[in-house]
Amino acid sequence: MIHQVHDSAGRRGLRQRIFSYAYRRVANDELLSGVAEYRRRLLAPLQGTVVEFGPGTGANLAWFNAEAVRWIGIEPNLFMHGPLLQAAAQYGIQGELHTTTAEATGLPAACADAVISTHVMCSVTDAPAACREALRLLRPGGVFAFIEHVGAPHGSGLRRLQRGIRPVWGLVADGCHPDRDLEATIHTVGFSRVEITPFRIRVPVVSPHIAGQAWKG
Repeated sequence: MIHQVHDSAGRRGLRQRIFSYAYRRVANDELLSGVAEYRRRLLAPLQGTVVEFGPGTGANLAWFNAEAVRWIGIEPNLFMHGPLLQAAAQYGIQGELHTTTAEATGLPAACADAVISTHVMCSVTDAPAACREALRLLRPGGVFAFIEHVGAPHGSGLRRLQRGIRPVWGLVADGCHPDRDLEATIHTVGFSRVEITPFRIRVPVVSPHIAGQAWKG
């Protein structure tokens, strides 16, 4: 059972409603080809307390070992909560759901064995702050596991397209920045070791992806 903790007002605007509707139709492994294998590799082995930034409608929950994980979700978009709670019940996930943000979860330091984010860091207000929050939440030896789309190489035609489409893209995708250099951000916030694998999916604007892990020393 998931205990809901309304520790902030959450977000319930038109942009969040539109994004929630669209997200339920695109956040699947068939469309996001290539993502499922990284979900399996990164999420299935996790144990202990797992904090998930932006779980959306619960696309990651099927990959956890429900008996080995206590899950804490950080999801400010209130329109995501209904489908997310249904998914948690379906997969037997136990834990908490908070309405705070990835940049400021309100959780105690060193409370998590793992922190995860999947297609989240593109839309947080402050990506470096969210990565620093992941580091703060981890116990020594804990891991930050992530699957994110990233900016195309500088000077490429795709990078110019990402930059040009960003204002409109952000409106329909709840603040998503298709051209963020997340790999550089993860390397600079203080993790003791970082392993990243680049890959691509078949969605043109957000084709470049990274998957990986970063450990707290």
